[in-house]
Amino acid sequence: MINDKINFYFMKKSILIIGACGQIGTELTLKLREINGKNSVIAADIREGNEELMQSGPFESINALDYHSILSVIEKYAITEVYLMAAMLSATGEKFPDKAWELNMNSLFNVLNLAKEGKIKKVFWPSSIAVFGPTTPKENTPQETIMEPSTVYGISKQAGERWCEYYFNKYGVDVRSLRYPGIISWKTNPGGGTTDYAVEIYHNALLLGKYDSFLNKGTKLPMMYMDDAIDATIKIMDAKPEDIKIRSSYNLAAMSFTPEEIAEEIRTFIPEFEISYHSDFRQNIADSWPRSIDDSRAREDWGWKHKFDLKKMSKNMLNSLHAKYEEL
Repeated sequence: MINDKINFYFMKKSILIIGACGQIGTELTLKLREINGKNSVIAADIREGNEELMQSGPFESINALDYHSILSVIEKYAITEVYLMAAMLSATGEKFPDKAWELNMNSLFNVLNLAKEGKIKKVFWPSSIAVFGPTTPKENTPQETIMEPSTVYGISKQAGERWCEYYFNKYGVDVRSLRYPGIISWKTNPGGGTTDYAVEIYHNALLLGKYDSFLNKGTKLPMMYMDDAIDATIKIMDAKPEDIKIRSSYNLAAMSFTPEEIAEEIRTFIPEFEISYHSDFRQNIADSWPRSIDDSRAREDWGWKHKFDLKKMSKNMLNSLHAKYEEL
């Protein structure tokens, strides 16, 4: 029995990414394949992804709510680690609350139970700043604080955090999690979140020279460039188990800004850029979230450091998108 556990711990890493075709999942899959080899990272989703993802390595069609479908792929590829990236995000979740709860919670139970049963060694599950709510301290939100989320997405993530910690304490499941802020990327389209404006604005700046924001100009939110989000995700999974001292989810931060501030930065590259403001239902969601995050525990426990600020990110976004549109 002991020898079996030792062999399992040192066996070759084989990774399954569920929700691999989403905004974060796509880039996470490509990066993990670059690090571990394409055949060691299995992409899985209910639908196929973009051409780059599909051609970069193995793909399996999986419904994250189907326990036996997940188990079949785990056994087929001798999976040791699962990254569960499938979720219905905040804005979309408010339109379909029942479906959001079912997907966000039951997919997590499927993976946690597979880990509990010894089918996999390690689990990554993303949480979000949506776990916080209108009563949470807005500035420099601490790791441990009041959490009264006001969206079904936030409620599901808060509940998920508690279940992750429970499965670690009760069954020894090695589950690791990050509370993502808004994620910004030029490679993949946003997936229905409240912070999507910070992706759309760069596209519109290049294509139209203007942008109509669905958030008010003074709405400050925690944000992160995709490269940093991927780096943090891989870093926490590679950390020694004893360095992961929080088994609910770690605060994660890089920068905070408003639509007005990002527009000002874009004007340093595109002086004629114009922005207007017509807030919608997503404004109420954004108003319930923190303006900045204290992620000192992540930096202390497993050495997290971000690389991109607003200026560096904006330059990278605009240059990369310009090159992308030139190829079309």
